[in-house]
Amino acid sequence: MATAEIAIIPMGTGSTSTSDFIAEADRVLLSHPEVKNKLTGMGTELECSDIDTLFEVLKEMHQKSFTKGAQRMYTVIKIDDRRDKESTLESKVTSLEKKLA
Repeated sequence: MATAEIAIIPMGTGSTSTSDFIAEADRVLLSHPEVKNKLTGMGTELECSDIDTLFEVLKEMHQKSFTKGAQRMYTVIKIDDRRDKESTLESKVTSLEKKLA
């Protein structure tokens, strides 16, 4: 299971607001039901059983933001591709919460 977090920061838009650009990127996820996702205040978390699909979706999200008129896109992507056992975003949080209890 591969998990990722993407944060897209549009530049050259003439405004400090970014939500329209982020919404445009997150709309990509509507056409990829095989990619579980969660919007957070600092980015979007994604989870997919196929790493190639995950990379394609991340690329689409980055590219889609340009359609709103940004001249530059700064994108930060973190990927955790664990292959020794099944690991989801939820299981990572659960594991940590057990250790904190």
